[in-house]
Amino acid sequence: MKKLIDGTLDQLNTILLGKSEQVRLALCCLLARGHLLIEDIPGMGKTTLSHALAQITDLSYQRIQFTSDLLPADVLGFSMFDREADHLVFHPGPIFAQVVLADEINRASPRTQSALLEAMEERQVSIEGETRPLPSPFFVIATQNPLEQGGTYPLPESQLDRFLMRVELGYPDPRAERALLEGEDRRTLTQHLKPLLRPDDLATLQQGVERVSTSGALLDYVQRLLEQSRQMPGVRYGLSPRAGLGIIRAARAWALMEGRHHVLPDDVQAIFPAVAEHRLENGESGRGRDRARALLDQVPVMS
Repeated sequence: MKKLIDGTLDQLNTILLGKSEQVRLALCCLLARGHLLIEDIPGMGKTTLSHALAQITDLSYQRIQFTSDLLPADVLGFSMFDREADHLVFHPGPIFAQVVLADEINRASPRTQSALLEAMEERQVSIEGETRPLPSPFFVIATQNPLEQGGTYPLPESQLDRFLMRVELGYPDPRAERALLEGEDRRTLTQHLKPLLRPDDLATLQQGVERVSTSGALLDYVQRLLEQSRQMPGVRYGLSPRAGLGIIRAARAWALMEGRHHVLPDDVQAIFPAVAEHRLENGESGRGRDRARALLDQVPVMS
């Protein structure tokens, strides 16, 4: 399976140049059954990454452009009376896809943002008194513009906590940017991507993540990180138990991607910033990164 994972990463890196770490984290998030938040300015390849992931895994894909006038029904769907059938017929919204891109999620109103909460947590939506399951796997990739840009609504902590990881793509290095300028259009290349990690393979890998073992000493290390985060000066809310579960799940996925069936502290440290930063900002843009790094520096691997 490691050969299949490495081949998938190699193909994705031909689309998103110079961003191998972010690509690896994105695939790790998918294997861990989480959801991914990508925060960056427009034009960095956020949409390209989401489309490439759907294309290479052969999963159904929908893009939702979040705007200030978007309504929950535009995301979830609605019922309309069908004269021929003589009853209400449900018309599913774009949320009923295996990979959903919530583009510029923080440009929508808080009411519309909250429409995703149940879907992300429970893999189902409740509409007009009826619960409807979502496809499996179900992977939300949301993009977010920096809060300093106009027309944005900050995501509340309850919604940020639903995202297993947050990554930033950033500008490419000069070599990657030159290859990007000289090469073929990324959208065309993405459309020509051949499915490599089929849904059955993906399901097998996701099940394999659950079988990756974690020692008692490793769990002690994660607990120390959680406890220290709750004692940091200036932090109102430290890392929650859900964040702790997310760290373990992501570290298991990272270990599997490395070809191992047990988690090492190195795996925790590799995924920790992506899992912890957005949970440690407490409304202060950019502070989460410093706090996550400080935790890794302050907390010893062995007690």
